[in-house]
Amino acid sequence: MSVVYWILILNLWILKATSLQAGSRTVLREIGSNNGGGAGSYPKDYAVELNITNFDEVLKDTPATYAIVEFFAHWCPACRNYKPHYEKVARLFNGPEAVHPGIILMTRVDCALKINTKLCDKFSVGHYPMLFWAPPTKFASAGWEPNQAKSEIRLIDDGRTAERLLNWINKQIGSSYGLDDEKFENEHLPSNISDPGQIARAIYDVEEATTTAFDIILVHKMIKSETRASLIKYLQLLVAHHPSRRCRKGSAEVLVNFDDLCPPDMWSSDRHEVATNNVKGVLSNFQICGKEVPRGYWMFCRGSKNYTRGFSCGLWVLMHSLSVRIEDGESQFAFTAICDFIHNFFICEECRQHFYEMCSRVTSPFSKARDFALWLWSAHNEVNERLMKEEASLETGDPKFPKIIWPPKQLCPSCYHSRGSKDKGSSQIEWDQDEVFKFLISYYGNTLVSLYKEKGFLAEEGTKATLDDLVASTNAVVVPLGAALAIALASCAFGALACYWRSQQKNRKPRRSWN
Repeated sequence: MSVVYWILILNLWILKATSLQAGSRTVLREIGSNNGGGAGSYPKDYAVELNITNFDEVLKDTPATYAIVEFFAHWCPACRNYKPHYEKVARLFNGPEAVHPGIILMTRVDCALKINTKLCDKFSVGHYPMLFWAPPTKFASAGWEPNQAKSEIRLIDDGRTAERLLNWINKQIGSSYGLDDEKFENEHLPSNISDPGQIARAIYDVEEATTTAFDIILVHKMIKSETRASLIKYLQLLVAHHPSRRCRKGSAEVLVNFDDLCPPDMWSSDRHEVATNNVKGVLSNFQICGKEVPRGYWMFCRGSKNYTRGFSCGLWVLMHSLSVRIEDGESQFAFTAICDFIHNFFICEECRQHFYEMCSRVTSPFSKARDFALWLWSAHNEVNERLMKEEASLETGDPKFPKIIWPPKQLCPSCYHSRGSKDKGSSQIEWDQDEVFKFLISYYGNTLVSLYKEKGFLAEEGTKATLDDLVASTNAVVVPLGAALAIALASCAFGALACYWRSQQKNRKPRRSWN
C-alpha cells in the first residue's frame, strides 16, 4: 500500500512540475485563471500569461510591434480589480479574434509565484500592478531601473482604467482605437504599395499559410496513393528553401518520418478508407511550423474584410519566396513541385484548374531560376488581371486592397520601360525583366526575412551548394537534396536531423519510382 501511495505522490509531483515549466500559452493561461478572484466574470482571458521559463521566447517570437507587460500578484485585491480593465484592452489586440491584431502583445507576469521572483526583481517591481511598454524584443534578457537613462522600456504611469490605458496607447502610436471597436471597424491598414518594407511582416503570414495548407490537406483527407508523391516533392522544396527556419525544420521532421507513417502500400484496395483516416491521425501530431503557429490571424495579408486576402495572399508570398531562393538546377523541380501541389491540394476548384492550365502552357523545361521566378510573377499578374474584372463586376473585391498589376511603379519604377492605357493589363506593359527579377529577389528574398534576421531567428547561412547531383530519396522520387542539406546544416540542430535523413535514404533499397 505504501509503495502505491508514493508512486501516486511522485506522479502528481511530476505533473505539477511539467505544468509550471511548459512554454505553452494555453497551459499558462489555465494556471493563471486559477490564481485570485475576479476571473469568474471574465471566462476568457485575452492577456498572455508569462513566467520566467517562456518570457524571453514569447516576446522575441511575437509579430507585434509593441508589448505591454503587467507585473501583478494574484493575492493583490487591487490587481484583481484591475484585471477586467486590462482584459478589455487586451481583447482589442490579442488572440485570433483580436480587433486590431499584430500591433500590441499584452502580457501578464504573476510575481506572487516563486518561479518569477528573479524576473520581477529584474524589473524593479515595487508595487502592484506595474505596467511597462516597449518593442517586444527589448524586454527579452533585459530589465528596468527607476532612474535608468536611455531605456526603451517605459513605465506606464497613467493606465489605471481601461479608458486611460487605451488613451495612453493611442498617444504613443498616433491611433484612435476605442474600447467598443469591433473587428474590421476603425481600421488603419497600411497600403502595401507605398512601403516595400511592409513585406517583412509577411514572414508570419508565410508560416500561417504553410500551416493552414497542411491542416486543409489533413482535414479533407487529401493524401492518397495518387497524391502522395506530389506532397513529398513539395515538402522537399520546403525543407530546402522555405524562408522560415522553423518551417524548414518542421517540414523535414514530417519528411523524415513520411515513409514509416505513410508507406505507399497502405492504400491497398481492401483498406483504402482506413488508410486515409490513419494518415490524418498520424500526421496531425506534427507541427509543421512549430508550436507558436498557427496564430489565427494575418499581418501583411490581412484584408479590410473578414473574407478577403488572408490564406491566398500568404500562399502567393510563399511561392514567390521559394522561386527566388532556388538554384538554376532546381528550377524545373520547383516548377513541377508547385504546379502539382496546387493541382492536387488547393481546394478552390476554379483556382486550381486555372493555375494548372497556366502550368500546362509551359512546353520547355526551366533551366534557370530567373526564368521560373519570372514565369511565376507573370502567372500571378495573369490571375490578378482576371480577378480584377470579376471583382469589379460582382463587387466582391477588397476596397482597401484592389487587385493590381504587380509591381506598381511606386515600388519599382525601374521595372517599367513604358505603359499602355490603364485597362489593357500586364501584357501591354513594356517590362524591364532584369529589373523585375532584381525587385523579386530583394522583395521576396532579403526584405521578407529581415524581421527574423533582426530577431536572430535565422542562422547565418553559408554558401549554398550547387546541385551537381540529384539524389534519389523517399521512394525514388528525384529531389534536389544537396540544397536542402546545405541550408539545413547551417541551422544548428536541424543539421543533425538532415544528416540522419540522408544516411537513412542511402541505406534504403531502391524502389520503383512513382514517376
